[in-house]
Amino acid sequence: MTSRTLAHIGALVALAFLVAMPVAPASAASSTMDALDPDRDGTIDMAEALSAAGRVFQRLNPDNDGTLDSREAAGRLNATADPDGDKTIDANEYMAIVIARFKRANPDNDGTIDDRELHSAAGQALLRLIK
Repeated sequence: MTSRTLAHIGALVALAFLVAMPVAPASAASSTMDALDPDRDGTIDMAEALSAAGRVFQRLNPDNDGTLDSREAAGRLNATADPDGDKTIDANEYMAIVIARFKRANPDNDGTIDDRELHSAAGQALLRLIK
């Protein structure tokens, strides 16, 4: 065999070894951040949170009536989240709640939620509305 053939065989063996190596799964936190951070700057800003919240609202509203009733909002919001007391949450109310939760999850007031803030109790409350 020539040295060139041996080099190719060596490269193929190395490639096969790399392909066979197990890859550690991404943590839930990083995959959540990735899903909510389209500009990949490592944080969630208000626009990204509201965009995600809009998608979640649409997904939670299968009857497309523009409101979430208690069944549709189950596990995300409770009755105290209904500011006008009509037993539904419309998109504007939902977004206002997202804004309030974003602000609580951003104690340093830098306008972004980083991974540490996302893991706080306030960050988790925000996540229930945007994930």
